[in-house]
Amino acid sequence: MKKSDNQEKVVGLTGFSESKDPEVKRPRKGIYLLPNLLTTGALFGGFYAVLSGFSGGYELAAIAIFVAMVFDGLDGRVARMTNTSSDFGVQYDSLSDMVSFGVAPAVVVYGWSLSGLGKVGIAAAFVYASCAALRLARFNVDSGLNNGKIFIGLPSPAAAALIAGFVWSAQALTPSLLLSSFTALLTALAGLLMVSNFKYPSFKQIDLRGRVPFVVILSIVMSFVVITIDPPRILFILAFGFTFYGPMKFFWSKFSRS
Repeated sequence: MKKSDNQEKVVGLTGFSESKDPEVKRPRKGIYLLPNLLTTGALFGGFYAVLSGFSGGYELAAIAIFVAMVFDGLDGRVARMTNTSSDFGVQYDSLSDMVSFGVAPAVVVYGWSLSGLGKVGIAAAFVYASCAALRLARFNVDSGLNNGKIFIGLPSPAAAALIAGFVWSAQALTPSLLLSSFTALLTALAGLLMVSNFKYPSFKQIDLRGRVPFVVILSIVMSFVVITIDPPRILFILAFGFTFYGPMKFFWSKFSRS
């Protein structure tokens, strides 16, 4: 039996070639650095938010969640622009999102306000965290089925922005049963909207490399100026509007047809 025949049998059994022929192409190993480095930045933001929540630094925790959102928004765009997308990056991004936008907001909001409600507070925080996990799992399964123009269910970063923005903007309020009850309702509702079938717009199709009118750049600059006036409340208002955009659009379409 020839040596080449033995090699073919080994390949057939193991799926890997032991040939030293330089012309034989082997799968390239390794991961892309830049997009996964940005994902790591988002993961650290969520990790820092959890630590700050445990120590009572709720304002810093909320800011860390928003910083994680910035990194999360960059990693996918950088991967697409540099053609460095990979299955590893998709899974790593999903795990990072679970920490930054699932666990971290639940921990922060529970420590800030929900702990006073006892089991009800635990339930509200768990509804949010579990729905975030289900949302991310469904997104991974259905990611190849949609056209990238819409999201089915509230995206987890938007839900995290709603909770973090509320905690950040309500720091000066006096703790009360009414505030805790409203917080529990908002937290649970944000979680349920993540697993709903309401449609939300996706901004992934925006071409950052293309030419845009000058007014677009001016609008972006003015948006940053407006946010700097009162970041906590303006970010919360923006997140609140986006969160309830899906239900409002759905019910508006139902009433307009009747």
